[in-house]
Amino acid sequence: MARYTGPKSKIARKFGEPIFGPDKVLSKKNYPPGQHGNSRRKKTSEYGIQLREKQRAKYTYGVLEKQFRLTFERAARSRGITGEVLLQLLESRLDNIVYRLGVAPTRAAARQLVTHRHITVDGKVVNIPSYTVKAGQLVGVREKSKSLEVIVNALDGFNHSKYPWLEWDKGSYVGKLLHLPERADIPENIKEQLIVELYSKQ
Repeated sequence: MARYTGPKSKIARKFGEPIFGPDKVLSKKNYPPGQHGNSRRKKTSEYGIQLREKQRAKYTYGVLEKQFRLTFERAARSRGITGEVLLQLLESRLDNIVYRLGVAPTRAAARQLVTHRHITVDGKVVNIPSYTVKAGQLVGVREKSKSLEVIVNALDGFNHSKYPWLEWDKGSYVGKLLHLPERADIPENIKEQLIVELYSKQ
């Protein structure tokens, strides 16, 4: 399965935020990587700003270029505001739902749980991270995987009420996608309209 495997701290420094989760390097070096990262830089062009926003979204959700473009095209064909629909599609990926439910500490860890067949959808094992979860579907942890340390530690003290579009039953280790999230409920710092403008030029 294709995914970004390069240095994560470098990407986090590029955007000035912990895209992949808590990052000690970012707190020490809160400026862009490279020889001139700590010096003044020339003004970024409009295209550069739009491209940067697309890259931010790709790295945040762990999606590579081809898959991201296909997701955008799907959003463009859907009813509603394209940018908002794009984020809703990214949010409804199985790996992201597993992360939002608190079953994994990061999206990368959630992706690994999915590919290693620890996660079920409506009671059946699904090992495709990009699987689109639909409203009403149940996402759970396989019975034999409930004692995994990474899952137990991630769920310990996790606040499930912060995502109103999701429901979690701690007794059965099963969550439910109640509905697609509204844009205001998605906490990611992404300016989706810039991504729409970028693709509209291509």
